[in-house]
Amino acid sequence: MKLVVVSAGLSVPSSTRLLGDRLAAAVGRAAEVDVHVVELRELAVEIAQNFTNGFPGRALAAAQDAVAGADGLIVVTPVFSASYSGLFKSFFDVLEPEALAGKPVLIAATGGTARHSLVLEHALRPLFAYLKAVVVPTGVYAASEDWGAEGLDGRIERAAAELAALMTGLSAVRAPRAPEADAFSAVVPFEEQLAALRPTG
Repeated sequence: MKLVVVSAGLSVPSSTRLLGDRLAAAVGRAAEVDVHVVELRELAVEIAQNFTNGFPGRALAAAQDAVAGADGLIVVTPVFSASYSGLFKSFFDVLEPEALAGKPVLIAATGGTARHSLVLEHALRPLFAYLKAVVVPTGVYAASEDWGAEGLDGRIERAAAELAALMTGLSAVRAPRAPEADAFSAVVPFEEQLAALRPTG
């Protein structure tokens, strides 16, 4: 299965990228995945140009294809002004409207203080619900004091296990591609996806 990490960290090294890497590693311990990382800071110019000319550059187009073709996503943003960063939002604004429909997504964020932890619920979760993604129940927020502290590892493992379970379940019920289908994958109705995840015993 293909797991894509979208990181909106701006610095090098980046705590945002570090959180994304730790989440991806945890998913890899729960399921067999091929991890691909999209660093948005490297795409900032092409994202801006896409807004003005309507066409993605080569690197941005490759990132868009990776996200659209993923079996699951980990999305991580730094907190700016009590919300996701503008670069983070801009990337998802230039995706095709149905690119995330039915796709499992783990939301995560980093910030300087624990007071911004609700950004997961008031900003990220509504955004991805609007994009028709299937957002895992556990989001992961890491404040500066969380690194190395008790509790972060547990949240990472719980969220990763939820994403792995959704990825495994959804890929198991994904419809076979029809010979006459176009470049987009067949979409399994959401009701069928949920039915496949319900316990049968």
